[in-house]
Amino acid sequence: MTKSTNVVWHNPTVTREHRQKLNNHKGVVLWFTGLSGAGKSTLAHAVEQKLYQSGCRTFVLDGDNVRHGLCGDLGFSPKDRIENIRRVGEVTKLFVEAGIIVLTAFISPFKSDRSRVRNILQHGDFFEIYCDTPIEICEQRDVKGLYKKARAGLISDFTGISSPYEAPTNPELTVMTGTLELTECVDQVLLLLQRRGVLLPVANSNTGKID
Repeated sequence: MTKSTNVVWHNPTVTREHRQKLNNHKGVVLWFTGLSGAGKSTLAHAVEQKLYQSGCRTFVLDGDNVRHGLCGDLGFSPKDRIENIRRVGEVTKLFVEAGIIVLTAFISPFKSDRSRVRNILQHGDFFEIYCDTPIEICEQRDVKGLYKKARAGLISDFTGISSPYEAPTNPELTVMTGTLELTECVDQVLLLLQRRGVLLPVANSNTGKID
């Protein structure tokens, strides 16, 4: 519920449909979720690179980067995690209205938070992508040393150790990021976008065929 008063929604002259036609693809959210170390950011950036090479308009919202600015005032308590995802959800909605493919890499441990973001978007705009990596593999990677600190009690409210992670029950895609090669994971995401009609067909100027 908004606390703002005396505000009226202004409908744009340039619509989302106009922007999508210009971009030649739909605006959607690719929401990568999983434990710390599951490969969310790595996969999101790898997918973005492929999309960029294909001429798509994209942007990655990374969990750590967002906490340097937009959510820099938040900690990692359950309450702050909920607000973190709420803010990110509203930002992704703006990106989608701009016709952008926005890729988010957030642990986003609570099902209710992910569902809330899905529900503020139009049907078909939200793609939940579960980066399924066992915690044992995540701990082996532990590139930031966070699991060791959490095990030692130096970090509180750490997902998978002292705070729960609620895995998706019906995601648009589950990627086994703990065992598959990165290229295989990227291909699975791109195939999902193709099957769901996110990437609009383009006529090849040399052959006249649709790529």
